[in-house]
Amino acid sequence: MTSAPHALGPALIAWHRRHGRHDLPWQRERTPYRVWISEIMLQQTQVSTVIPYFERFLARFPDIHTLAAAPIDEVLHLWTGLGYYARARNLHRAAQAVCARHGGEFPQDFESVADLPGIGRSTAGAILALSLDQRHPILDGNVKRVLARVFAIEGHASERRIEQRLWTLAEACTPSEDVAIYTQAIMDLGATVCTRRRPACDRCPLQAMCVAKSNGLTETLPTPRPKRASRSRRRRECWWIVRRDPAGAVWLERRPDAGIWGGLWCPPQFESETAAQSTAQALATALSPIDHVFTHFDLRIHPLLVEEPSAVRETNEVTTGLWYKASDECSARIGLPAPVKALLETL
Repeated sequence: MTSAPHALGPALIAWHRRHGRHDLPWQRERTPYRVWISEIMLQQTQVSTVIPYFERFLARFPDIHTLAAAPIDEVLHLWTGLGYYARARNLHRAAQAVCARHGGEFPQDFESVADLPGIGRSTAGAILALSLDQRHPILDGNVKRVLARVFAIEGHASERRIEQRLWTLAEACTPSEDVAIYTQAIMDLGATVCTRRRPACDRCPLQAMCVAKSNGLTETLPTPRPKRASRSRRRRECWWIVRRDPAGAVWLERRPDAGIWGGLWCPPQFESETAAQSTAQALATALSPIDHVFTHFDLRIHPLLVEEPSAVRETNEVTTGLWYKASDECSARIGLPAPVKALLETL
């Protein structure tokens, strides 16, 4: 059994009109700016999680000029809890690039869009297809899964030859008309029907042409990433000095742009309890440890609370950090990692 690429478009477009998602916030006004924000937020994040972040972000940054002119701290503040913060920094950089290179008008040609920070081939294609109905193939995780099953492509997409094969199929399957509908449809199908586990093949408009379904391969395709040599998951530890003044404000410092939580604000961090206690130079109370999971390792954080005797601000601290109180509306709007936000809410 083989599948004809040209048959996917009509089947998916017809399915989407009846069963696709039509009322997501970024669909109500499909401008390149709004679609761009949604596509970046949706990278590695589920739709249900993104919706409230998208609405708050657009309420504060309704256009690219507002986003470009905003302090990066405010951008990160509205991103707090969404994770993968490099996406927010790239959004800010890209907005500034659009203002500098294109007069504040989001570009409408593929090369200019793909050249912006944080935007690759698939994201550029999705932005232009969804907002302007331009014909560009896309190849996000959902689309890879659909194509791998329909055409029975064996091999992981991290292999160059497999990725090239999938791009060739994505190009062949993309219709010349109703591109925006098709693009949304194939993403929706992967997200809601052709799911990673237990796909709902009985509800799939492509079941008659799907080689994986015909050959009983839906549970084995796409091919999983090759396993590395078995080894225990890495575990790290760190210690935070949580300095709290009599008013309840906590001293935070901005982390370097490179590394985990780049550009976000945290209590001073140390790699050993000895170093932390030595720096505290005061009686520190150990708070409950905080466990945080990253993609490649687990982190256990040991907060050490130091109660400051007065609210005096040393002048040399002005350039290195700030005093932050979560409940104070006058506090700076800054980006906080999820563990810091949770800790501050408990203090």
